[in-house]
Amino acid sequence: MSLLPRDEDRVSVAEAVRHTRGTDAPAVLLDVRERHEWDAGRAPGAGHAPLSGLVTGAALLAGRGARAVDVEGGMRTWAAAGHPVVDERGNSGSIA
Repeated sequence: MSLLPRDEDRVSVAEAVRHTRGTDAPAVLLDVRERHEWDAGRAPGAGHAPLSGLVTGAALLAGRGARAVDVEGGMRTWAAAGHPVVDERGNSGSIA
């Protein structure tokens, strides 16, 4: 099962929000930044899989029919669009 149409390798922040929080396909945000960046601030509810270990995780997900897409502009664009960023305690976070 594909979470987004096959011809999309990148999605905008608005599309990511729609696919993870809206009524569209139930996609999952997976933050691939390193731990110190993740700890400083992330999208609420996002999973964490540092890029350094992502190949194994991506292979596992692909084997289950999922596919990965890149959110254009990453967390800086996410925050600039006014979406929440939280730290490891769930408080207001920052982008490292």
